[in-house]
Amino acid sequence: MHEDRARSLNSTSARPGPVLYWMDRDMRLKDNWALLHARALAGPSPLLIAYNLVPSFLNGGKRQLAFKRDALKELERDARALGIPFILLVDEKGTNTPKLITACVERYGIGTVVTDFSPLRIQRAWKTEIADTLPCPLIEVDAHNIVPAWVTSPKVEFAAYTIRPKIHTLLPTYCVEFPDLAAPETDMDVPMVDWKLIDARLEGWTDTIRFVPGEKAATEALHTFLNERLPRYGSDRNDALADGQSGLSPYLHYGMLSAQRIALLVVEEVQKPIEMILSKSRNKAKVEEGKTLALIDHAGAFLEELIVRRELSDNFCLYNPAYDSYEGFPDWAKRSFNAHRNDERAYTYSVEQFEKGQTHDPLWNAAQYEMVTSGKMHGYMRMYWAKKILEWTRDPETAMEIAITLNDRYELDGRDPNGYAGIAWSIGGTHDRAWFTRPIFGQVRFMARSGADKKFDTDAYIAKWSPRLL
Repeated sequence: MHEDRARSLNSTSARPGPVLYWMDRDMRLKDNWALLHARALAGPSPLLIAYNLVPSFLNGGKRQLAFKRDALKELERDARALGIPFILLVDEKGTNTPKLITACVERYGIGTVVTDFSPLRIQRAWKTEIADTLPCPLIEVDAHNIVPAWVTSPKVEFAAYTIRPKIHTLLPTYCVEFPDLAAPETDMDVPMVDWKLIDARLEGWTDTIRFVPGEKAATEALHTFLNERLPRYGSDRNDALADGQSGLSPYLHYGMLSAQRIALLVVEEVQKPIEMILSKSRNKAKVEEGKTLALIDHAGAFLEELIVRRELSDNFCLYNPAYDSYEGFPDWAKRSFNAHRNDERAYTYSVEQFEKGQTHDPLWNAAQYEMVTSGKMHGYMRMYWAKKILEWTRDPETAMEIAITLNDRYELDGRDPNGYAGIAWSIGGTHDRAWFTRPIFGQVRFMARSGADKKFDTDAYIAKWSPRLL
């Protein structure tokens, strides 16, 4: 592992004992830099994995918890098959995580704790509190981004065009093949998780889910995408009826799938260097067949979303403390909103009306129904959905609050930097530029129903996702 992928969160001296991997954002055993680093540090000492389950994490709903719980059952089984004990902690209120991790360290005499990286406030606060009290080192590893977030940039980036060249320059250094995870040489007597007890504690918190959770299902979904949808990704991704998107965001959100592994497989599929796939000035004369060129274009469009846009979102949340509020918007957008606060709204809806899909716009209602019933709204419609919430609420502060509430409650990939950055782009102009001034929106980019009509059959989409059951 590149040494810059890890950083110490305290200055406590190392001590002998087992190594604990406090798994949080990256729920997988394969292609996991944090777990690989923990294994390397453990050497001949035991290696343990602990996961802290917070049922109400950032106001998520039943479906997210069910998705995570079922994945954790598979993860424990696979970890123990490798000789790695798995410890499940449950913090029902989300306020005791530092105490639970510290108690786990004391109980098992842990010598070093390794954890994965998240830019979100709550997880960073947990680590700060734990780092101050641990009797051993706490090491953070960015196992989520291909280029570690703190390496890419030391500050909040203005937009994709400012972060893109930084990432592209660093990709050859960091986008490398993973080593195999060697089984630990020693084991510890750690009780297995009592899942009957856990399920009893979580009774009433579970729900049916459309996506199959877990690392194995994530890998299968990835290969389906590579084989069936990557060759048409660039042309179909904005068609809400074409099933042209990757469908991998729930697995990426929970870290059941490595973005780096995806990138490596895309490069293998195209059989061209990643620098060529990402280049906007490809020399077409070097490409022998038009079909190959088309595949490169589709792969380039996908890798832009997978790498640049995702890692821009982590940058936004890492360096902008107000990433989920009006205060995090760019100054030009806030000035523009302040000039239009008294603009007349043709429609205003409550959060309950939005939640039930009770607006005057059948396209918006269909998008809401898709999210509520399936746990995943089409990416293009998520932009339209958020911008209309801005248009139909009394102010941008309320719009931001409602959009985040609904997104995090129903989207399997909610409570994620991608979600916060996407909503901030749609409502507050984050990572965008100022446009022509119009009522309510000011200089923030506007989206109309007519734009969607040009991209796909909106009537068919409405028919498919008519909100009959909300």
